[in-house]
Amino acid sequence: MSYCINPNCPQPNDPANTNNRICRNCGSDLLLQGRYQVMRLLSDSSGFGKVYEAYEGANPKILKVLKPKHNTNSKVIQLFQQEAIVLSQLHHAGIPQVQSDGYFQFFPRNAPEPLHCIVMEKIDGLNLKQWMKQQGNHPISEKLALNWLKQLAEILHLVHQKNYFHRDIKPENIMLRASGQLVLIDFGTARELTYTYLAEVGGAGNVTKISSAGYTPPEQEKGHAVPQSDFYALGRTFVYLLTAHNVTDLAIYDPVTDRLNWRDLVPNISPQLANLIDKLMAPTAAVRHKNTQDILDELATISPDLLSAESKDLFDHIPTKKQSSAIKDIFYSFIPKTKIAKTPLKWWLLLLPIAVIIGGSLYTILHLTNQPDKSEIIFHKNITKIRTLAGHKSFVNYLEISADGRNLFSASADKTIKIWNLATGQVIRTLSGHTSAVNYLAISPDSKTLFSASADKTIKVWNIETGEQLRTLKGHTSSVNHLKISSDGQILFSASADKTIKIWDVATSKEIRTLPGHISFVNALVISPDGETLFSGSADKTIKVWDVATGKEIRTLTNHNSFINALAISPDGETLFSGSADKNIKIWDVVTGKEISTIKDSSFVNYLIINRDGQTLLSSSADKTIKLWNISNGKLIRTFNGFNQPINYFAISSDWQIMATGSHEQVIQIWHMPN
Repeated sequence: MSYCINPNCPQPNDPANTNNRICRNCGSDLLLQGRYQVMRLLSDSSGFGKVYEAYEGANPKILKVLKPKHNTNSKVIQLFQQEAIVLSQLHHAGIPQVQSDGYFQFFPRNAPEPLHCIVMEKIDGLNLKQWMKQQGNHPISEKLALNWLKQLAEILHLVHQKNYFHRDIKPENIMLRASGQLVLIDFGTARELTYTYLAEVGGAGNVTKISSAGYTPPEQEKGHAVPQSDFYALGRTFVYLLTAHNVTDLAIYDPVTDRLNWRDLVPNISPQLANLIDKLMAPTAAVRHKNTQDILDELATISPDLLSAESKDLFDHIPTKKQSSAIKDIFYSFIPKTKIAKTPLKWWLLLLPIAVIIGGSLYTILHLTNQPDKSEIIFHKNITKIRTLAGHKSFVNYLEISADGRNLFSASADKTIKIWNLATGQVIRTLSGHTSAVNYLAISPDSKTLFSASADKTIKVWNIETGEQLRTLKGHTSSVNHLKISSDGQILFSASADKTIKIWDVATSKEIRTLPGHISFVNALVISPDGETLFSGSADKTIKVWDVATGKEIRTLTNHNSFINALAISPDGETLFSGSADKNIKIWDVVTGKEISTIKDSSFVNYLIINRDGQTLLSSSADKTIKLWNISNGKLIRTFNGFNQPINYFAISSDWQIMATGSHEQVIQIWHMPN
């Protein structure tokens, strides 16, 4: 049977729709995106969305659809879209898989607004709350607790390494596959550390509060979630699993002291594990483990005698499955099929020279499979990687190549800016001074001054030659997302999560004026070549056109269906290009404001750069590609592959020979472009 997801359909589960592509009751499409057939409604109990079972061919999927009543709440929509973005970037058996195009919008027949949809892997199994009930609500064993805690710590290790934290860990959000693998679900509340503006919609400094009774730590209840907040929720989850008592149950919870008196219900638990769990759920974040590696290291010190069979693998600490498998194959191919303790002496004498061979093999395996990128040239289908630049302690948010092509500037979530020698890959200097993530950079036309925008709500001005911090511009009330400088170097424009654009006098550092008008974060800016017109793109799905001299809004362009992530303008100033999370690049006539055409991409469009000849356009996408387009006809010329992550920003030299890319990683990749 085909199920109709149109919220206004009079009979969504009509059996007569079984073989239809169009609902016979409301006229809406039944095959979503031309590939997903919805079979049945699984849940309507969530406050935000409905959950359906769908199929892509023979493959079962989960379809989450945001309830239409939330379409007027941009924050809810952003959290919903964030789930798709997070999951599409995380690849692990313990995380539901979502493709880069997993988020899409569906328009029911005659509907004025779209339905926001996410399709993801269907996890066959129960969540841990359901599993406990199925097992008769008996406490789990310590061995199983250690196994599960290790699994979840490894999953969180990946999530936190990608600079996300979950914010809503609890038994209901952990599922158990038939294989025994735990899966962490519901990333709708996950937060990316540098996307400060996503947490500030309610007002400057007000972090969106996510609360689950008994599992949410004190700092998160106050609206200040941090990565260590996940550890508190993880600890409380294991108190529930080990005691079979809800963590708000007065049998273990003391509301006067706000403490869990749980150890008495698990009398035989080892002190090591009990202490680890108590540390996880310490009342203050500073007392908890500092990071996920800290948890994994402490788990490794707990006596192996307590580990379950699944956790006793001698090769658990070999870094990769490839190494583990190879080492085991070598080792066990020489061991006789007897118990080691009863192996005769002659066998051990025979195995002694083999042990030397194994040792050499182990070294070779570990050496070859752990080789770092030492700037070797790696050839992909149509692009050549020259080197990898490592040095930032968190992921890279923005890149800029100097006009002469000698230096690369990088802005990072580690609060620093680095200046690199592109020829050697060496760091020339590191600029420190911001108190939060650096989001964007702009270089003055004379190449002497650098401007940096930060989530700390400020813009800093630097002397490029000396690295000296010259001044700080203050005025925005939220994260500064984007910068542009006029061609004469006299005026700076800044876009912010506070929904405004500010215009600054560079010489005096004084604010000239503020441009209000957007109703959500301003993500991108571009200036016309003559310096008279400013264009701004926003998460409110609009582009505004401003008169720079007067600050007056000229018009608003409104044909995108999702966030505007990037803007670019042709060298002649006649054509505007906009890239959006709706997977489209739109081309606009600057004079009339009319849409000329649309280029359809396969995923969220993150960044745009136009060649100086005005003939070609480069776009980066969440599908891990950079595409080259013919501007005159909108045709795709070439797709550049070989990237491991969605490309958020990239920089290209003025001769279009060298490209630098950044993503949700701490490294920068340098590429040679084909002719």
